[in-house]
Parts: sequence; structure tokens; C-alpha cells
Amino acid sequence: MNKDGSGDPRKNKKNPKNSGPNFPFGGPHLPDMKPFKGWKFSILYILILVVGMSLFNYVFLNRVNPTIDFSEFKAKITSGEIKRVELTDSYFTGYTSLLKREPLPASPLKNPYMPPADTIYRTVPLNDPDIIKLMDEKGVAYYAVSREGSTILNIIFSWVLPIAFFFFIWRFLMKRLGNMGGNVLSVGQNRAVIVAEGDIITRFSDVAGVDEAKDELVEVVDFLKNPKKYTDIGGKIPKGVLLVGPPGTGKTLLARAVAGEAGVAFFRMSGADFVEMFVGVGAARVRDLFKQARDKAPCIIFIDELDAIGKSRINNIAGGNDEREQTLNQLLVEMDGFDATSGLIILAATNRPDVLDPALLRPGRFDRQVLVDRPDLKGREAILQIHSKTVKLGPQVDLAAVARSTSGFVGADLANIVNEAALLAVRGGRQLVGQKDFEEAIEKTVAGLQKKNRVISPQERRIVAFHETGHALVAAFTPGSDPVQKISIVPRGFGALGYTLQMPVEDRYLMTEEELLGKIDVLLGGRAAEELVFGKISTGAANDLTKATDIARKMITDYGMSSRFKNVALTQRGAGMLGPQSQEPLLHREYSEATQQYIDEEIAHTVGKQYILVKDTLGRNRPLLDTVAGLLLEKESLDEKEFKNLLEPVTGSSGFQEISS
Repeated sequence: MNKDGSGDPRKNKKNPKNSGPNFPFGGPHLPDMKPFKGWKFSILYILILVVGMSLFNYVFLNRVNPTIDFSEFKAKITSGEIKRVELTDSYFTGYTSLLKREPLPASPLKNPYMPPADTIYRTVPLNDPDIIKLMDEKGVAYYAVSREGSTILNIIFSWVLPIAFFFFIWRFLMKRLGNMGGNVLSVGQNRAVIVAEGDIITRFSDVAGVDEAKDELVEVVDFLKNPKKYTDIGGKIPKGVLLVGPPGTGKTLLARAVAGEAGVAFFRMSGADFVEMFVGVGAARVRDLFKQARDKAPCIIFIDELDAIGKSRINNIAGGNDEREQTLNQLLVEMDGFDATSGLIILAATNRPDVLDPALLRPGRFDRQVLVDRPDLKGREAILQIHSKTVKLGPQVDLAAVARSTSGFVGADLANIVNEAALLAVRGGRQLVGQKDFEEAIEKTVAGLQKKNRVISPQERRIVAFHETGHALVAAFTPGSDPVQKISIVPRGFGALGYTLQMPVEDRYLMTEEELLGKIDVLLGGRAAEELVFGKISTGAANDLTKATDIARKMITDYGMSSRFKNVALTQRGAGMLGPQSQEPLLHREYSEATQQYIDEEIAHTVGKQYILVKDTLGRNRPLLDTVAGLLLEKESLDEKEFKNLLEPVTGSSGFQEISS
């Protein structure tokens, strides 16, 4: 049971089924209705305030009697009806009694002993000097009243409140619009996230799988801590360090670790934050960023996604974006303008180093490039251990096995797998994360979410079962192929009706021609099994054919494995990202149309030849194909142990046929 009682259903107040005797119908607890909790500024409150004050002004300040003609006002003074006159700059107000009496409230009962209320007459004053003589002759009491208070109120209600009202509306809209309005008044201000000295808690111990990159950055940390050691001998630390690597490998984490280890201020900004629609904004922000950094030196400036402003100016066919080029030029000038001994170091990260301007990469600017590559087996295990520190693992969990099953994964992928495994354990009502949770998390990451509710016809289900069995058997018959970990006909992801999961035993960096042909064989196994059993083919092999064709094309164009152009590279030039998605939409071909025709024909020949071999091998092992597919239809999935048990009777007999070219 957890300390918070999450394992005890009597303490689980969030579960409506265990809501206690106060909720006999199982209703959930109501939230605490604390006054003003979560109160936020809203334009509605300003509207209510303005309307209320306007009503107050209308009801209380403007409650006056209608005016009469000035001649009529003098006539009432002459007749003796007006006994007292109040003189102001705006009005003359006459009263029918010498003493001021407030009007009585209306009542159905008349009180004859109460004096009658004053009758009030108002008129607009004219330049008539006889009015004073007339009031003296008739004995009318008159006095002047200053209206300074009313004037101030009129100014407040007429000018101050409307201006304040529109100011609040403007501020509210600017906050909602975000950067669209902020740039108008803060053109030259950078938007870097500034982390003060000592606030960064990330250390090198929190980073794993990139030991070589950490070793390269130790010098930077040591220089920021002990600059005199380098300056005494005449050495200079690199001004800029460029972190290069695929997405998710930990480039930003490494930059934060450097700042945390050095204990200095940390300026973090994305390359896209510099460039705006207004020309000159980016350059002004660069100047402002370096000015603030110099004031806080020693410090670190980290620019993420440097390629957003650092793209090469040479290959820009369209003539270039003036704003981006001005920003880049200003960055180059600022990097040349400070001394390396000042304690100001620039870190940048990108996954497209080949598109950067050469001026950025020359010595004196980003003169040190640190590769942050995908982690190896040992690195993946270390990353899993770091991310699983706060996760309650079961005693049977083997992180080394998880690391072996995640070849090619980066740090972000591994962190996601640990989190998915924890969520799966909670969903299953378990207090500890088990090995099965990690296996399911890996499958969810690789193949997608299970869709057990998808309705598939029995005929399509049989086609999928034989298709996946074909993949698995060809993988088992192919020497050097990755072992089959799981076969499933449970739909996953967007369009996968089944999948065969293969996990490499070790990390591979080189592949022979025979191993590449073996990969093509495994991909063609599903289509060959369909045609062998049903006598027809389906669209289920579309993704397999795409991958097989790509491998065959690279063998001919990139690896020089063709008979006619042996050891010749027929590549298409183009900048690419670091990672699995390494293709550009626009590529430049550097060979003739005749060579392109030969490449197309050679691809078709290679794939066709391997397809015939695969189909022939599955035909010789047809009983095993039927057995595995039948068990797969019954159980929906087979793990590695069950699949090997089915292969054992055949492995030692003459019926087991390897694929050979």
C-alpha cells in the first residue's frame, strides 16, 4: 500500500464507486468551493465596473430637475415664490423656502404636520446684472457654490474611465495575441529564457549514453570554473560549441548540464525566436541578447535549432530572406566581437549541420563540433536506469533485456517507454512495473496502439495470419537475420492488421550484401505466403514492398553492389536531416537517363529473383507454414519461446530449408 493510501480502496476518494456513505448512489465528491479560488483577470470584470459606474453617474450625479426659461425664473422671484437661490457657473437653482428640506418619500398616509418639500426651479444663467438687484429688492437669499468636486468627477467619468477601459482591453488583447502584438513595442528585446546562476539542477550524472560528448564538454565547464588556469598558459577556450545529432539524443539536456556543472547563468533561445516578419527585428534581438550576456558573464548562451537562422547564403536560389540574412550577419559579428577570455560561451544545437553557413563553422566561431549520436547497448541501459529511478520496478524487470530490444532508440524514446510502462502498470491495477509492461510499451512505440475492437472478416484474418507467418518463417530460415520476438495478428496503429517483431541481438553498424538480400527476403515473405496459400495477392504488402525496393535501390546506387556499376556510387545529391527521415523532397541526379533506366531494371530484377527464392522456400516448408498460421489464428499472438518450440521438430530434419541465392 502506498503512503498516500492509493492502494486502499477505502481511501481512494477519487473513485466514485468508493465514495462512502455520504454518497449512496456512488456519486463523486464535489470539489472544494473556496471563495475566489482560481480567480483570474477577465475583461468581463472591467465591463461590469464601467457599466456600474456609468449607472451611478446617471442615477446619482445627474438627478436634476429640468430647466425653465430665464424670464420665467425672474418672474417667480418677482412674485415671491422663490425664496432662496443657489448660484453656480452652470445653473441658477431656486428654492421655495429659506431652509433646505429634502423631499419626503411617497406614502399612502398623509402627515399634515410635516412641512412641504421644496419646489426647485433651475435655469441657465445669462449675463444680466439686474438679477442681483431684483433678489436684493425681494429679500431673496442667494449664495454661490463651487462645483470643483463635480468637475473632477465629470473628468473622471468622461475621460479617465474610458481611456482606462480601452487600455485594459488593449492589454488583454495583446496578451491573447501573444507575440503578434508584443513585437510592435519590443522590437529589439530578445525573448531568451534566462535561468539564474544556481537555479539549474541538471548535472552530467543526469545524462547517459553520450559519454564521448560529455568528455568534450568537460573542458568548457572547467574553463568557466577555472579560467585563470587556461589564460596563464596562453590557451583559449573555443568560443562556440555546436552540438550535432538526431532529434531526441539529448543535445538540450547536455547544454543544461554544462550550465549546471559550471554554476553560471544560462540563456536559452530557439533560432526561430530571432526571425520575425519585420526586417531588423532578429538582428536587434541578437544585439540585445549578447549585451545582456556580457553583463552577466561568465554565462552560457544556448541557441536551439541553429539552422533556423544559420542556413547557408550560397545556395539560396530565391535570393534570400533579408531578415534571416541580417540576423545571421549580426550573429557572426557578435561572435567575433567578444573575447574568449570573458567567460561567455555559445552552445548551439542542430540536426542539420550540412545546411549551415560555412562562416558559422570556421575557427573562431563554432570551431568545435560535438556529435551527440544514438546510444549503444550500454548507453541505452544507462539511460533506462536514469529514467526508472523514480519508477517502482518489479524484481523480475531486466533493463538490459529492454535495452537489447530497443536498438536504434534515442534518449527521448527510452524515456517515453519507461513512462508508458508505468502507465500500463497503473492501468492494469499493479503496484509495480513488470517486464510485460516494458514489452508492451516497446510494441506500442514500434507498431502503435492495439485495436482489438476492429472487426475483421474471417477471410482477411486468415490472410493476415499467413502473411505474418511468412515473414516469421523466412526470418528463421535466413542466416544472420534478427530473431523473431513476437508474431501478432492484433491490429495496431493506423493500418497495420498484424506485425512480426524482430529485435537485433547486438548493435550493427555494417551490413554485407548477403545480409541486405536477407532483409529483402524477410520483407517479401508475407506476399509470397499469400500467393502460395491463396493463389492471389492483396494490398497488405504495400509497406513491405516499399522497404524492399528502397534497400535494393541503395544497394545499386549508394553501396555499389550492382554488376554493371560495381563500386560506383550513383547517389542523388541533397541535404538531409540526421535521423531515419533522411530524404529531401528536391534531389539533384548526377547520372544519365540510360543509367536511371538500368537502375530501375536492376531493382526489379533483384526483387524478382529474391521473391522466387522466398516462395520456393516457403513451398518446401508448407506444413510448418500451415501449423504456425493455424496456431496464430487460435491464439492471436505468439512470443519468441512459442515460435521456437514450433521450429524445433523441423530444425534438425531435412525438411528445414535455408534460403540461398
